[in-house]
Amino acid sequence: MALLTRLRWVAPLLLVIVWVGVAGIGGPTFGKLSSVSSNDQATFLPANAESTEVRAWQEKFTSTKAIPAIVVVEKDAALSKDDLAAIAPLASKLAAVEGVAPAPAGARSSVAGPIPSSDGQAAEFIVPIADSGQLRAVVGDLRGALDGLPEGLRAYVTGPAGLTADLASAFGGIDGILLLVAVGAVFVILVLVYRSVVLPFVVLFSAVAALCGAVLAIYWLARAGWITLNGQSQGILSILVIGAATDYALLLVARFREALHEVDSRWAAMRRALRAAFEPILASGATVILALLCLLFSDLNSNRSLGPIAAVGIGFSLLSALTFLPALLVLFGRTAFWPLRPAHDAGHSPARHTAPSAWAPDSAGSVRGLESVRGLWRRVGTLIARRPRATWITALVLLAACAAGLPQLRANGVEQTQLVLTETDSVSGQDALARHFDAGSGSPAVVVASQEKAGAVLAQVQGTAGVGSAAVYTGATTGAPGAQPAAPVVREGRVLINAVLNHQPDSAEAEQTVRTLRGSLPDVDPQALVGGVTAIALDTSVTAQADLRRIIPLVLGVILVVLILLLRSLVAPLILIASVVLSYAAALGVSALVFNHLLGFPGADAAVPLFGFVFLVALGVDYNIFLMTRVREETMVHGTRPGILRGLALTGGVITSAGIVLAATFAALAVIPILFLVQIAFIVAFGVLLDTVVVRSLLVPALGYDVGRRLWWPSRLAREGVD
Repeated sequence: MALLTRLRWVAPLLLVIVWVGVAGIGGPTFGKLSSVSSNDQATFLPANAESTEVRAWQEKFTSTKAIPAIVVVEKDAALSKDDLAAIAPLASKLAAVEGVAPAPAGARSSVAGPIPSSDGQAAEFIVPIADSGQLRAVVGDLRGALDGLPEGLRAYVTGPAGLTADLASAFGGIDGILLLVAVGAVFVILVLVYRSVVLPFVVLFSAVAALCGAVLAIYWLARAGWITLNGQSQGILSILVIGAATDYALLLVARFREALHEVDSRWAAMRRALRAAFEPILASGATVILALLCLLFSDLNSNRSLGPIAAVGIGFSLLSALTFLPALLVLFGRTAFWPLRPAHDAGHSPARHTAPSAWAPDSAGSVRGLESVRGLWRRVGTLIARRPRATWITALVLLAACAAGLPQLRANGVEQTQLVLTETDSVSGQDALARHFDAGSGSPAVVVASQEKAGAVLAQVQGTAGVGSAAVYTGATTGAPGAQPAAPVVREGRVLINAVLNHQPDSAEAEQTVRTLRGSLPDVDPQALVGGVTAIALDTSVTAQADLRRIIPLVLGVILVVLILLLRSLVAPLILIASVVLSYAAALGVSALVFNHLLGFPGADAAVPLFGFVFLVALGVDYNIFLMTRVREETMVHGTRPGILRGLALTGGVITSAGIVLAATFAALAVIPILFLVQIAFIVAFGVLLDTVVVRSLLVPALGYDVGRRLWWPSRLAREGVD
C-alpha cells in the first residue's frame, strides 16, 4: 500500500517535469519568431491572383526581389542651390547602406535621384532594399543616413519599405507587452474570482506552459516552410492560447473544488473532476480546432496560415488543461485554494438528489430547489422559471437591436498608411510625397503587356482617368531630367509599364483606377496583367470577402456536427448555432457603431469579419457546450426544465468567469497600435461578454426551458424524459 501511494505521485511529478522542460525550451523561442515571420502583404495572396502573377514577371525583369524605399526631402520654401548641393551626395550615401540592392550592370548606382518636384520644394530618392528579412534594420540605417541635413530641411523614409518597416515595428510589442498585459489581466481576474493566492499562479503557469509549447512547435513549422507566420497570427496566437487554456482550467478547477467537498482524497476528487470535465473540455477544444482548420479552405494565405497556427495553440491548451493542470492540482491538493480551502463535508449532497418537482416554480413564483444557490444565479434561475418566454424574447429583441448596426460596418480594407494608429515617419513621408509629387510616386501600378502591343497598351494606360503618367520600363535607375531614353527591357516577349497614379497607392480611388485598367486593357491586349502595390491591396480585399462567403458555412456545418454528436440531439444544436450567429451579428453591429462614431476609424480590414466570426462562433459555442453538457447531465436525473435550472446555477459562475477572462485577454490586443488588432480586440471582447451575459445566461436557458424536453429530440430524453 505504501508502494502504491508512492507510485501514484510519480505520474504527476513526471508530467510537471515534462511541461517545465517544454516551457524552458519554448520560452526563449519567443524571441526567434520574428526571424520566421513576414508582414509583406504580397505573401498573403494566392498564386493565381493577378497581382501575384505580375510580381513573378517583375522578378524576371529586375532579377531581384528588392522592396523600394522612398526618401523624401522637403522644405517649406523652394530648395536653394545650397540645399540641392547638400542633398546631392545622399544618393551615394544611401546606396552605401548595408542591405540596399547593388547597382545593376551598366548603372552607376542603384539609387535613383535626387528627383526634384515640380513645385521646387522637395526632392525624392528611390532606394531598392534587397534584404527583406532585415527590412526594419535597413530602413533604420537609411533614416540614420539622413542626419546632418541643413536646418529647414525635413527628410522621411517612406514607400512600401518604410511603411512595412514601421508596421513591423508596431508589431514589436507582441512578444513582451502583449503577453504581460494579458497575463496580468487574467491574474487579477483569477484572484478576484477565487480569492486565492496560490491558484492563479497554478492556472497561469499551465496556460503559459501551453503557449511556450505552441510557440516551439510553430517556430519549427514556420522555419520548415510549412506555415506562413505574420505579426497578426503571432499576436492572436498568444491571446488565444492564454484565454483558451485559462477557460478550460476554470472548468476543471470548478469540478475539482466541487469534488473536494464530496470526498476527502485529492486523488478521488481529481478522478471525479476529470470524469466530469473531460468530455466538455475535449468537445470545446475540438470544436475550436475544427473551426480554425476551416481556414485552410481560404484563398488568402494569411487566413490559411492562421488556421493551423491557432489550431496548434488550442491543441496545446487542451493538452495542458488535461495533463499539466491536473498534475499541479493533485500535487497542491486543497492548498491550491488557500486561504479558502474547500473542506470535505461528509454530509455534502449536491442538489442533483433533489426531487424534480422541487425545481418547479410554486404559486408565488419562487423556485424551492434554488435555495442552495446564492445571489445572481438564483435570481436568474427564478426569472427563467417564472417567465421563460418573456425572457428569451427580450434577449432576442436586444440582440436584434444590436445587430441593426451591422450594415454600417465598412470592411472593405483601409490604406496602409492607416494601419498603424500611432504617428510614424513613413506616414508623414507619404503625406510629404503627396504634397509635392504624384500621390502614387514610388509605388506605381505595374502593367505586363505583349511587346508587339506595348505602344497601344501604353496609350490606353496614359489615357485612363486616375493615371498621372506612364512609361515602359527600360531598366534606367535615374529619373533626372535630361537623361537619354533607353530601350525597353523585354523578357519572353513581354514588357513592363509603370503607371504612376494620381492617388495614394492603396486608396479607394487608386483601387478603382486598377479596376478600370483591368477592365479596359484586355480589349487592347488579351495578355495584359495589372499588378503593383495597389493591385495587391485590391486583390487581398476581394479574396478576403470571397473567403468570408466560403468559410462561414463550413464553420457552421462543422460546429453543428460536433454539437449533434455531443448532445445526441438536433433541436438543441440548431438553437445553439442560431444563438451564436445572432450574437456574432450583434457584436459586429455594435462594433460598427463604435468604430465609426466613437473611435473614428477609417474602416476595417476585409479579414476582420471573418476572424471575428471564427473566434466568436467557435468560442461562443464553447460556453454553450460547458452549459449544455451540464444541463444534459442534470436532465438525465431531474428532467429537462429542472436540469436547465440546475445546469445554469452550477455553471453560471465558472462560465461567466471564463468569459471575462477571455474578453480580458482579447482586449489586451488593443495595446498593439495596429488597426486590425484593435478592431479584433473590441469585436471579440465585446462579443464574448455579450454571449456570456445575454446568450448563455438568458436566451439559451430560457428558450430551452420554454421548449421543454423537445430540446433533446430525437434522443430518448425527448421521448422518455420529463419536462
